[in-house]
Amino acid sequence: MDFDKIIDRRGTYCAKWDMMEPLYGVSPEDGLAMWVADTDFAVPEAVSAKMREMADHGVYGYVNSEAEYKGAIQWWMETRHGWSVEADAIFTTTGLVNGVGMCLDTFTQPGDGIVLFTPVYHAFAKVIRLAGREVVECQMVQQEGRYQLDFDAYDAQMTGREKMVILCSPHNPGGRVWTKAELEQVAAFCQRHDLMLISDEIHHDLVFTGHKHIPMPVAVPEIIDRLVMLTAPSKTFNFAGLHTGQVIIPDEKLREQFRRRMLAIYLQGNTAGEFATIAAYSPAGAAYVEELLPYLATNKALFDAAVNAIPGLKSMELQATYLAWVDFSGTGMEREEFTRRVEQGAKIAANHGTTFGSGGESFLRFNLGTQRSRVEEACARLTAAFSDLQ
Repeated sequence: MDFDKIIDRRGTYCAKWDMMEPLYGVSPEDGLAMWVADTDFAVPEAVSAKMREMADHGVYGYVNSEAEYKGAIQWWMETRHGWSVEADAIFTTTGLVNGVGMCLDTFTQPGDGIVLFTPVYHAFAKVIRLAGREVVECQMVQQEGRYQLDFDAYDAQMTGREKMVILCSPHNPGGRVWTKAELEQVAAFCQRHDLMLISDEIHHDLVFTGHKHIPMPVAVPEIIDRLVMLTAPSKTFNFAGLHTGQVIIPDEKLREQFRRRMLAIYLQGNTAGEFATIAAYSPAGAAYVEELLPYLATNKALFDAAVNAIPGLKSMELQATYLAWVDFSGTGMEREEFTRRVEQGAKIAANHGTTFGSGGESFLRFNLGTQRSRVEEACARLTAAFSDLQ
C-alpha cells in the first residue's frame, strides 16, 4: 500500500472534507480535515476487487452470503484476537451506532440510566438521549498522562436506575488499551450493580506495538450472561460508508431477545458491506493491517513530538486508534481561544472535546489517519498558531 498517495476527497460527497467549512469554518481549499474518524487511505485491493466484481455482475438482487460472511468474521476474530465466535451469535446492523441504538431498544426502557466512562465517543450520549434514556457520566481520571477508571467513585454514583454500561475498548478518544485487570474491574462493576455491558471494540485491530487488545469475552468469560459485543471492519479498512457493523451476543437468552427485535423491524445488512467484510477479513486484509499500523505509528510519533514541544499542549499517550487527544489546559487559554487558533489560525478542523462529555472540555481530537505530508503540515501549522508561547 502507498499510504503516502494523496487522494483528493473534496467534492465527492465526503463528510470529512466537504462538511468542515459549514461546521468549523475551515475551507477545504486550504484547510486540513482532521475530525471525522475515517482515514484518507484507499481500501485494500482485495476489497476494491470484490466491489468491482459486484458492480460488473450487473444484478443487485437479493443475495444470501451469510455462511461466507459469518465465516470470515469467525476466522478474523479467532486468528487476530484469539476469540472463538459462534455463527449464530453474529447479527448485522447498519454500523455500530445503529447497534448501540438496537441494544438500548432491546435491553432497556425509557428513563433508564446508561453509564458512560467519559470523555468518550460522542455518538453514544447522543443516541442515549434521543432514545429517552438518561446519560450517567462516570468521569475517568488522568494518572501518569493516561486515563484510569475510578470504580470507588463510580460505585458511589449509582442510584439503582442504571441498567447498562457502554464501554469503548480500545478507548476513543483517549487511545487506551484496557488491561485484563481493568476489564475484570469493569465486569465486576456491572455484576455489582446488575448492569448490561455493551463493549464497543471497533478499534480492536488498530493497536500499537507493546500493547494487546483483549476481547471482553476472552478477558472475563463469566460476564457473557450480560454482555453484548460490537465490532466492525470499517475503522480498520476505511469503508464506514458501507454501514456494516456486527453485534455479537455470546449468551443465547440475550441473543434471542435481540433476534426478535431485529425481526420486528426487519433490520438486515447490505450486500456491499457484507461483500467488503468478506474480502477484508482475509489473509490479504491482515497483510494490509500489518502495513497500516507502522505507518500510523510514525504519524503518531511525528505529531506527538511536535505538539508536545509547544508549551502548554500535551498529546495523550496513544496506545491504539489513529485519533490523537490533545490537552490545551496548560496554555491557560479559554476553550474559545485555543479552538480559534486551531481552526482560524492553523486552518485545521478537529473535534471539540466538549462533545465527548465531562472531562473533555480542554481537549481537541485530531485524526492522524491521513497522509504523512498532511500530518507534517498540521504540525507546522499548530507550531505557528501557538508560536507566541515558545
